[in-house]
Amino acid sequence: MPRDTSIKSVLIIGSGPIIIGQACEFDYAGSQAALSLKDEGIEVSIINSNPATIMTDKVIADHVYLLPLEPESIEKILQEQKIDAVLPTMGGQTALNLCISVAERGIWEKYGVKIVGVDLDAIEKTENREAFRQLMVDIGVGVATSKIANSFLEGKEAAQQIGFPLVIRPSYTLGGKGAGFVHKKEEFDAALSRGLQASPTHEVLVEQAVLGWKEYELELLRDSNDNVIIICSIENFDPMGIHTGDSITVAPAMTLSDRCYQEMRNQAIKMMRAIGNFAGGCNVQFSVNPANEEIIAIEINPRVSRSSALASKATGYPIAKIAAKLAIGYNLDEIENQITKTTSAYFEPTLDYVIVKIPRWNFDKFKGANRELGLTMKSVGEVMGIGRSFIEALQKACQSLEIGRAGLGADGRQSRNLDEIMHSLEHPSWDRLFHIYDAMSLGVPIESIRKVTKIDRWFLNQIQDVVNVETELRRYSLNNIPEDFFFTLKQRGFSDTQIAYVLGNVTEEDVYQRRKALNIKRVYKMVDTCAAEFAAKTPYYYSTYEGENESIVSDKKKIIVLGSGPNRIGQGIEFDYSCVHGLLAAKEAGYEAIMVNCNPETVSTDFNMADKLYFEPVFWEHVREIIDLEKPEGVIVQLGGQTALKMAEKLHQHGIKIVGTSFNNMDIAEDRGRFSDLLKELGIPYPKYGVAESAEEALEVAHEVGYPVLVRPSYVLGGQGMSIVINDEDLEKAVVNLLKNLPGNRVLIDHFLDRAAETESDSIHDGEDVHIIGLMEHIEPAGIHSGDSFAVLPPFDLSDNVISQMEEYTAKIARALNVRGLLNIQFAVKDDKVYVIEANPRASRTVPFIAKAYDVPYINIAAKVMLGVNKLKDFTIERKLKGYAIKEPVFSFDKFPEVNKELGPEMKSTGEAIRFIPDLDDPYFRHLYKEKSMYLSK
Repeated sequence: MPRDTSIKSVLIIGSGPIIIGQACEFDYAGSQAALSLKDEGIEVSIINSNPATIMTDKVIADHVYLLPLEPESIEKILQEQKIDAVLPTMGGQTALNLCISVAERGIWEKYGVKIVGVDLDAIEKTENREAFRQLMVDIGVGVATSKIANSFLEGKEAAQQIGFPLVIRPSYTLGGKGAGFVHKKEEFDAALSRGLQASPTHEVLVEQAVLGWKEYELELLRDSNDNVIIICSIENFDPMGIHTGDSITVAPAMTLSDRCYQEMRNQAIKMMRAIGNFAGGCNVQFSVNPANEEIIAIEINPRVSRSSALASKATGYPIAKIAAKLAIGYNLDEIENQITKTTSAYFEPTLDYVIVKIPRWNFDKFKGANRELGLTMKSVGEVMGIGRSFIEALQKACQSLEIGRAGLGADGRQSRNLDEIMHSLEHPSWDRLFHIYDAMSLGVPIESIRKVTKIDRWFLNQIQDVVNVETELRRYSLNNIPEDFFFTLKQRGFSDTQIAYVLGNVTEEDVYQRRKALNIKRVYKMVDTCAAEFAAKTPYYYSTYEGENESIVSDKKKIIVLGSGPNRIGQGIEFDYSCVHGLLAAKEAGYEAIMVNCNPETVSTDFNMADKLYFEPVFWEHVREIIDLEKPEGVIVQLGGQTALKMAEKLHQHGIKIVGTSFNNMDIAEDRGRFSDLLKELGIPYPKYGVAESAEEALEVAHEVGYPVLVRPSYVLGGQGMSIVINDEDLEKAVVNLLKNLPGNRVLIDHFLDRAAETESDSIHDGEDVHIIGLMEHIEPAGIHSGDSFAVLPPFDLSDNVISQMEEYTAKIARALNVRGLLNIQFAVKDDKVYVIEANPRASRTVPFIAKAYDVPYINIAAKVMLGVNKLKDFTIERKLKGYAIKEPVFSFDKFPEVNKELGPEMKSTGEAIRFIPDLDDPYFRHLYKEKSMYLSK
């Protein structure tokens, strides 16, 4: 049936600030859905409180409401706009919960708004654990033995009936909050209390624990004619017991028999039809007994999920885009296949490649956290590798993680401590994958590893094969490696760095040159959704080692934008937002815009955002070969955070043009010694400092600059490893730890300006003029990382003299560094004197916040300045902020109840929200200001 023509305007509910369990995959889904509806001529409004996302940008929707996700905000929008329908399935659990709350108050009904994409009964059936269990029993789908409990006594009775081990699952929570395994009777009382407290309805499911079973997911779409298709099967590398968001996952499923897969399909379709009569997307999770392939259902989510983004990027099938069209009445056979442009969306993708997703954790930010993985999600981001085989994709995903690994192993980072390795295999954490490789390298039998990890033997055999290949490589030197074996190494995903390490006495560059001499070249294959059965029109590529190269190089002028890799604390979605605007600016300037990134959650890796997308690790070897192939006019590194910036030196060394600020000038800002020399020359105040390479040198510096001191490594993001110390003993500990964890790094010792106010400026310099985007004042004093501070725009408590100094120093530094594009500077203010703490000639965490607050497309302007196609004077900039905007950091400490929640110089927040206030008498602001006074009095 054609679309519902009564729907002329739609409200999409976003997911709010990034938290663990609900990240930028919903920004991607919401953005896709909005663009899909706009294609149909529908007026789109979005509510979301997250300023760092492209979803809250005017390029995405007709009306953007940066408001708290509360029923009052929804009613305000409905009073201002004539909204016909609300789409709540693109904003995760937050959006669904808000939709229910608004419905319960009768607001949707009052304003004549229909809910599309899902029905509320479906949400109730899937979120209420007992209702879900009973429905599965009624339709003949297997479930684990379980009992619902609304009190401590009911929970104890359920445990007695079912027996241990058990799992406790609270109702209506996200990211496994409050869930956990109970292996022994003695652990039960505490776990039950946690679960009951975590559930907003004080309800838990006490369930038989199917530890060691295999876990699978299916992504489904259904239209109003009840046609259902399976977009993708996903297999967890890790067995049941680890939250799917913390599991390594593989698509398509590798170890599933056809009989079991067909049965799983049938059950998933039956489940989707049973929960309600709606058109849209659905994610279903199953567990399978490896002994007899018995299947039980774990849960069903009638909305786009974390896995929907992964499945979209894995298959090239844009789930959120199609789900939005289904929600307004279209059937699958009426919608165009976005990849082929000649077939319909009523088909199931076929993959002739393998994808591997590996989560990214930030345990280093949560000292003392329990690092063992379980039912509560703890990862902050993820990467995806695409290859022709599982192992090639796995190695590429390892290279993408931004943890200093050159692949799965063979890179000098392996452990040789067998006790540590075996403990890691039994108690999974972020490094278990690498320890499996290490165990095999030490000769631990596969069966011993399988028994302790419960990981399917097929996966372990694959890793053993890589260990065997490494062993064989040790027999050769670089010049006598047989050509066919060299080719095998590259097909197995071995990086040139790994090969150089195994051979010894050769460099990555030597391996690269030898490979070129043997004509062993990386080729690029298209992600086409249908295994090349139909011609694909979308330039979306991954690399491998085979015969034909499918990436045809055009004769247009090209710009490559390097992405920011996986989300992590200190480098979040704001950098992906910046990269998207870089792509749009390059296209508007007449360039072919090429994106390189490996994050499946983000908008920058949407196949229709760039002119050409390379879904590849932002890892030197991969980036270099894309540049060799495409021969761009230049590469943009200042939009992708530290990930892209780290490439600048290599690009500079190889004579590749960096768009915008030069490598040397970026390096002056990054190198504290050079930067302080520059400030001295410019007559700009800065805290006394020194550089040390040992604890002894650090003590000398500290005595010279005076305690308290700020201790930090060079070249890091998000305040990694920073601490404030007040005596020699603490200083020694801090320096020894830093040099142990970041070998080869120098330690900076700055005099810490105690009880100073902290401020920031963001600006654009075009070589002639400096435009200050915004000046912000932090609520918290210096000493708390800027990413964890509430920042107020414009400043609320600074004298004209201080503001004048900030403006003067910003202009001086921008000109002295010869910045082309963006510059962020952080200041400390004490006794009306302004000191420069640091300068970052790149996109910052705060530019999207300022752009949204002032309603000015600052990243787009900066990108055009970087490209040299415009000067600042070409733009008419009108700021629209009335009153003040406040950047509110958001934390995920609930995932780590055991850690110290006190804030300091190392960033801990996972996301941010924006809040507007009319004036400084606002009660919300007065409360924050009171907190500031308390901080300053400490």
